[in-house]
Amino acid sequence: MEISDQLRCLFSARVEEQDGSYVVEVPKREVRTGSVAAGDTYRVALVPSPASGDDGAGGGSDAGDAGAERRERETEPRSGRSPPVEEGEERTVEIEDIGEQGDGITRVERGFVVIVPDTEQGERVTVEITDVRENVAFAEVVERRSYYE
Repeated sequence: MEISDQLRCLFSARVEEQDGSYVVEVPKREVRTGSVAAGDTYRVALVPSPASGDDGAGGGSDAGDAGAERRERETEPRSGRSPPVEEGEERTVEIEDIGEQGDGITRVERGFVVIVPDTEQGERVTVEITDVRENVAFAEVVERRSYYE
């Protein structure tokens, strides 16, 4: 799957029914970190999570459950803001979420998303940044750490 350079945030959420509509809640941390702003309009992509058991064919009652979402801002891309990480840099992070392809997801300064394969939610790891794009970076695990370190 190709990830757009306009990616603003990435998180997992359930599709919930509320007052005759279906709703996906944006976590408060996405607004607090400045990834998205209340009242702005975004394009939303829903991708089945590995745990949902959906084969991507749709039509089932669980087709929208536990979707990992990608939100892209429809207005101008972030300009003048360089990513807060660099290739080769090492960071110790906590894996906050698991993406649709099973990769770990963490956030650093300004809510910047870093994708880390072969990790589990809640795991604390030291990673090396291997690829940096405007709105997302990729990293590999250098060391697995105890949560209390």
